[in-house]
Amino acid sequence: MEYTEITKENISDEHICCIIRAKSHPGIDAKKQWLSERLNEGHVFRKLNAKECAFIEYAPLETAWVPIVGDNFLYIYCLWVQGTPKGNGYGRSLMEHCIKSAKEQGKSGVCMLGAAKQKNWLSDQNFAKKFGFKTVSETKDGYELLSLSFDGTNPEFSPTVTQKIPEKNLVIFYDYQCPFIFQRIEKLQKHCYDNNIPADFKLVNSIEKAKNLPCVFNNWGAFYNGKFISVNQLDGAAVQKIIKKSK
Repeated sequence: MEYTEITKENISDEHICCIIRAKSHPGIDAKKQWLSERLNEGHVFRKLNAKECAFIEYAPLETAWVPIVGDNFLYIYCLWVQGTPKGNGYGRSLMEHCIKSAKEQGKSGVCMLGAAKQKNWLSDQNFAKKFGFKTVSETKDGYELLSLSFDGTNPEFSPTVTQKIPEKNLVIFYDYQCPFIFQRIEKLQKHCYDNNIPADFKLVNSIEKAKNLPCVFNNWGAFYNGKFISVNQLDGAAVQKIIKKSK
């Protein structure tokens, strides 16, 4: 199992797993720009040394762009293995590397976002629980903060995480941590404009904004009628269903 970690020296030449098929893609460019600005903060992007999708992405919780707070933890943004590599132990190897790294750094543990019911854009919480991760905090709508604590301490959701906002129209919080976001936002903005759907797209462009979000944010948070909808990235059809269901 040979792996490569993204560095400032190799980031322009290495693929980032999620969108391998494209030589040029606006989402990849946005992701690489975002990632290059995070590398000095201890952010790690470790991937299988092959043109396949098998990687883990994590960072010190203090500098992770998520509304989760705590001392001396690593936060896993994403652990994803699909296609040919799946079923060959790469997910286990990547998770074990992260846990080992946390212990070597003297961290208090590792944490990640999960949900009582698996969401498409979240890493598999059931897989994480096989390593000892436990739910230490949860929202009323089923999102969970999972923690693997080495010393008995645990992180928690930021106090701003209420899963509700005063605005009643469609509101999307997003950043460019995920390479699929750029075009998803572009297409959804056009759909809302073409169909006269009031919508507000809020770019999260600082750690201060990320730490103080009203939702359990990974890299996308959708609200409608003041209520949190999902971390799942929405297309036009999904938005139409949400609007229809709310009437």
